[in-house]
Amino acid sequence: QLQLVESGGGLVQPGGSLRLSCAASGSIRSINVMGWYRQAPGKPRELVATISSDGTTNYPDSLKGRFTISRDNAKNTVYLQTNSLKPEDTAVYYCNAGILPHGSITYKPYWGQGTQVTVSS
Repeated sequence: QLQLVESGGGLVQPGGSLRLSCAASGSIRSINVMGWYRQAPGKPRELVATISSDGTTNYPDSLKGRFTISRDNAKNTVYLQTNSLKPEDTAVYYCNAGILPHGSITYKPYWGQGTQVTVSS
């Protein structure tokens, strides 16, 4: 069964850092774009960062410079390094990946269960 499992969330003080990880497992033939999204209480889910299989990255302007996305294709894992965290970064962070399962001819989007990031003193 294909799944994405996030880890690395937690409670951090303002100005601190966290490194989130998301590992895809199962019958995977290929993964194209991987990304991170977040959702704060009462707000819609928003894009944090994406990275393609060739390493091309994309960030919203509001997060450029503080967050860095990377991936290890051999491990089917994507990372999000978050620095200079602010209370407004508090949210559930979700991993997303476009996966081509073995035996399939189309990529399908998969989501992780989410990991809570809380920025508070």
